[in-house]
Amino acid sequence: MKSLSLLTLFLLFPLSSFAADEINAANTAWILTATALVLFMTLPGLALFYGGLVRSKNVLSILIQCFAIAGLASILWLLIGYSLAFDAGSPYIGGLSKVLFNGIGEDTLQGDIPESLFALFQMTFAIITPALIIGGFAERIKFSSVLWFSSLWLLLVYAPITHWVWGGGWLGEMGLLDFAGGTVVHITAGVAALVAALVLGPRKNFGKAASTPHNMTMSIMGAGMLWVGWFGFNGGSALAANGDAAMAMLVTHISAATAAMVWMFMEWVKFGKPTALGTVTGMVAGLGTITPASGFVGPAGALVIGLAAGFVCFNATIIVKQKLKIDDSLDVFPVHGIGGILGTLLAGVFASTQLGIFSGQGFLNENITSIGQQVSVQFIGVVATIAYTAIVTYILFKLVSLITGGLRVSADEESQGLDILDHEERGYDM
Repeated sequence: MKSLSLLTLFLLFPLSSFAADEINAANTAWILTATALVLFMTLPGLALFYGGLVRSKNVLSILIQCFAIAGLASILWLLIGYSLAFDAGSPYIGGLSKVLFNGIGEDTLQGDIPESLFALFQMTFAIITPALIIGGFAERIKFSSVLWFSSLWLLLVYAPITHWVWGGGWLGEMGLLDFAGGTVVHITAGVAALVAALVLGPRKNFGKAASTPHNMTMSIMGAGMLWVGWFGFNGGSALAANGDAAMAMLVTHISAATAAMVWMFMEWVKFGKPTALGTVTGMVAGLGTITPASGFVGPAGALVIGLAAGFVCFNATIIVKQKLKIDDSLDVFPVHGIGGILGTLLAGVFASTQLGIFSGQGFLNENITSIGQQVSVQFIGVVATIAYTAIVTYILFKLVSLITGGLRVSADEESQGLDILDHEERGYDM
C-alpha cells in the first residue's frame, strides 16, 4: 500500500518539478534557430539593405563595416561585454565574474536553455545594434573611426543600458516593458546615429540627386531578410518555444505589414507615386516600433502600433531631412530612434488587459495597476536612454576624433569614394 501511495504521488506530482534544472530541448532548439535568424539580420540582411542605399562607390565600405562590426562585437562580447550586461552587479552595470564567459560550460543553464546559447543569442543583438548606427554616418567617415567608435560604444553605451533593462538593473526593476529592444537596441542606435550626423556634418552633395540609392534591388532583398530575421529577434526574446513566442511573431508581422502600407499610401498621396524605398522603409519602421511591445500586446494593438509607426516615422523622416537639414544618411533616427520611442511608450498602453479587443498580456510589475503608471515608467526609460546615449556617444566621437586624427575623410576623398580609399576595391567592375 505504501509503495502504491508513493507511485500515485509521483504520477500526480508535476513532472516539471523534477526537471526544473534540466535543459528543455524544444526551447533550446527554438533559440538556436532564433539566434541564426538574428545574425542573418545583420549578415547579410542589414549589409545589403544599407549597401543598396548608398552610392556605388561606397557600397563595399558599408558591407565591410557590417562584417567588421560583427567580428569586433563578437570578440568584445566574449571578453567583457556579456559580463557587463548580464552579470550580477550594481543597478547600473554588471560585474566581471563572467569575463571570457567564465563559468559557462556545456551544462550551465540560463533558465532551461544552455547559458552558452543565451550568451550567443544576446551576442547577435550586440552585433546588430552598433551596425545600425552605420546609417547615420555612411559615405563620409574613416574606417578606423568606425572600428574605434563601434568598439567603445558597445562597451560604454550598449552593455550598460542592456544591464539596466534585461540584466537586473534599475529600469527592469521598475517594470519597464521592453521585450526585444525598443530602448536597448532602437533608441540607442537611433540617438547615436543622430549624434553622429550632427558631429560629422552632411555629405558634400546632401539633398541632391547624386546621393540617391544606387541599387534598390539589393536594398529590397536586404529588407526582406530583415523582415524574416525579425521573427527570431522578437519571437526568440521569449526564450521559449511557447505562446509568448508565437504571439510575438504574429504581432511583429502585423505591425510590419501595416506600417509598410501606411508609408506607401502616404507617399502616394503626398508625392504622387509610391516608391519601393518608402515601402520597405515603412516596413522597417513597423518592425522597430513593435519590438519593445511584441511580447506584451495583442494583434489589434499591433495594428494600431503599425499605423502609428507608418504615420509618425514617415513624417519624422521628412522633418529630419527636409526641415532640419540633418544628414542622417539612411534615416536611422527617424525610423529606429523615433520608432523605438513610440513603441516603448505604446507598449505601456496596449499591454493593458483593460482595453477590450485591444488588450494585451498585462504589466510585468505587480505594483503597476494602471496605464498611466506604466506609461510613466516607459517615459522614464525613454528619457534615461536618450540622455545617457546622447551624452556618452558625443564624448566617444570626440575621443575617437583625437585617436584617429579626425572622424571624416577629406572632401576629395569623399568624392573619390570610400571603397577605393579605404579598401582598394570596387563593388562593381564596369
